[in-house]
Amino acid sequence: MKKLIILIFAFSFALAAGSQEMPEHILKLMYTSNIITRFYVDDADNGKITEAGIKAMLKELDPHSTYSDPKETKALLEQMQGSFSGIGIQFNIMSDTLYVIQTTKNGPSERAGVLAGDKIIAVNDTVIAGVKMERADIMSRLRGTKGSEVKITVKRKGINRDIEFNLVRDDISTETVDVAYMIDNKNGYIRITSFGAKTHEEFVTRLDSLKSLGMKNLILDLEGNGGGYLTAAVDIASEFIDEESLIVYTEGKSSPRYEYRSKGEGRFRKGNLVVMIDETSASASEILSGAIQDWDRGIVVGRRSFGKGLVQRPFNLPDGSMIRLTIARYYTPTGRCIQKPYDNDSIKYEEDLMHRYNHGELSSADSIHFPDSLKTYTKRLGRPVYGGGGIMPDFFVPIDTLKYTKYHRALASKGCIIQASLKYLDANRERLTKEYSDINDFDERFDVDEDFIEILRSQAEMDSVKLEGGEEEFRKSLPQIKRQLKHLIARDLWDMSDFMRIYNRTNDVFIKAYELVKDKKFEKLMIKQ
Repeated sequence: MKKLIILIFAFSFALAAGSQEMPEHILKLMYTSNIITRFYVDDADNGKITEAGIKAMLKELDPHSTYSDPKETKALLEQMQGSFSGIGIQFNIMSDTLYVIQTTKNGPSERAGVLAGDKIIAVNDTVIAGVKMERADIMSRLRGTKGSEVKITVKRKGINRDIEFNLVRDDISTETVDVAYMIDNKNGYIRITSFGAKTHEEFVTRLDSLKSLGMKNLILDLEGNGGGYLTAAVDIASEFIDEESLIVYTEGKSSPRYEYRSKGEGRFRKGNLVVMIDETSASASEILSGAIQDWDRGIVVGRRSFGKGLVQRPFNLPDGSMIRLTIARYYTPTGRCIQKPYDNDSIKYEEDLMHRYNHGELSSADSIHFPDSLKTYTKRLGRPVYGGGGIMPDFFVPIDTLKYTKYHRALASKGCIIQASLKYLDANRERLTKEYSDINDFDERFDVDEDFIEILRSQAEMDSVKLEGGEEEFRKSLPQIKRQLKHLIARDLWDMSDFMRIYNRTNDVFIKAYELVKDKKFEKLMIKQ
């Protein structure tokens, strides 16, 4: 006992010697770490304790400050810079369970019917849920040689059985400008899915190609674009906005204002420009659309964007791990902060989109109200715009909730429609490729037949989707179900550009964008809206 008292006294004295120069909270951490090391009943894993402490500290700050261990850091950098072979998902791990956040467009997982919200519980019959497996180890199991097979087992909300998917790994390309085509002889369309290291280069190639075909006006599709590299957004904005014009600036308590301005001569500073956004367009997408709106360079159409306006700076730690710490906020040229409000409830923050849906925002602009304190005015035409939570489009396009019955929403949420399309395609792929010469021929002549519908009904029964409204509800659901099934078949048989030509014909945001971009009184539309 006497020896223990002496050790505690010596330990306290050693810490006190440097206490005059150290903040109290740092000293508290040092005290805690040393007490655990010296006096804990068993050998403590100081590395795990430190990582847990870092994660807990960052969680108290904001939803976007994060920590990644050395393996995770390497994988994250690889994903942003190049390509790899895998199953094509973005995921988070919560409570030792892997949750699918998003599937890569046209990747193995999306094609097979894996959905956002699915929980992956096993990979090749090895359980990964509830066993405290490291993130990097999970990623190594999901990735592999192109063409190799991997089986994943998922749990899906509302389905009482495990679902197995046999996937073939493929190159998960970081090509981010995946679709570009001429709508007619004057108007072009380009889609950007995210902002990576090569996005500007890819965009310029696509833009120049369309201009060589006679493009005079452009629709830029940022729907579903969750962001990425700030510099990529600035470089693309420079193609539209006059040289030396402010694109975005960042500012924080310890980060003085830093401005990003338009550079170069710009490839598309004349001609009508319409930008498509929706509630999942975030970060760099909001910077680009916000700059175009603030300078009155083009019209923004769709629904209010996500509202992610925090700047993360990577801090590399000696062991190869990394902290991405929020150091500043983004501000558009008019001084709008696009970050939506947040607190320490990460689940509530992520569920904001569901909250918007439940409160009618996605179906009616009348439910959106901005206080006058957040109002500012565009740089050239002096139009009122608002900050404090995403980019509000100039022309709002609602989700038509009347199109979709409760039965249709249940089919979609449980993956029945995707699964039915895959089963039909597996049985009919060879016939379909021989019968239809191209996607336009397919779009004109293909119709979802009774066999296809029976496959869907069987899938719905397997997944316990009940038709509460009887055959009347089914008949009401059928037009949208058939359209979605047809789109899924087209997507899997032809490339993405061909598919988007067909899909956009029924995309309400695109239809409005096309109506606007070809209007001869384009600038007056901005003033009148």
